[in-house]
Amino acid sequence: MSGRKSISQMTIPETVIMIAIGTLLIQPVTGRGLWTTLGVASVLVIALLITGFIQLKSDRLESLISGKAVSVIENGTIHVQNLRKLRLSVDKLETRLRQHGIANIGDVEWATLEVNGQLGYSLKPDMQPATKKDIHELMKLIDAQLNDHTLQGTKRSNSAPLFTEVVQKEDHSPSDPLQ
Repeated sequence: MSGRKSISQMTIPETVIMIAIGTLLIQPVTGRGLWTTLGVASVLVIALLITGFIQLKSDRLESLISGKAVSVIENGTIHVQNLRKLRLSVDKLETRLRQHGIANIGDVEWATLEVNGQLGYSLKPDMQPATKKDIHELMKLIDAQLNDHTLQGTKRSNSAPLFTEVVQKEDHSPSDPLQ
């Protein structure tokens, strides 16, 4: 009913209702009424569907039911007060950042602790990994520079050699093998 979510991805109402349904499923086994159990379970499922629908339709009620994402880093600076409200230590935050491959807090433009407990972040522009587009643009730039150098090289071929240090070295004495 709640979709393909693990417990860590569920909202508080979804988690409470799922635990309640799990507790209710044991009632028929202990000899209590099957119909009462099914009735309460159906009420809980309907409550789950209604809270899900309310969260989709109203932003205010969604933030009231599920909560909001909390900013923990802005421009590489940790919001210690927000961490205290979340009861999260700086060490735990650093652990989560390392799990995402971030070694330095100063590399993070912003980071938030999402409603489902996951860490959302954005790296500063200089620290973001290269994309395919960036690599293709770099390859085009290198090709353009190589083409410019080859065109200039054909124009200069009559005036100066390409490897001047080889031409200037006219010492024909045998080199010392120990050097």
